[in-house]
Amino acid sequence: MLHDSKLLLQLVEMQMPFGRYKGTLLCNLPISYLEWFARKGFPEGKLGILLQTIYEIKLNGLDYLQAPLKKK
Repeated sequence: MLHDSKLLLQLVEMQMPFGRYKGTLLCNLPISYLEWFARKGFPEGKLGILLQTIYEIKLNGLDYLQAPLKKK
């Protein structure tokens, strides 16, 4: 899923552009919100890829991998 090393950086820099968590960094979205997308369907395009990626990271307990990126 991680075809691009820039993808991880975008997760800690990009904000959710709409909805209940508009303005929240993608990496800070709650797992419950990401689970809702997993059930209902992720958006098309880049945002969908990013949301699916952060969902997999959180689902598998890999949040710690983002810590060094968040500090930058």
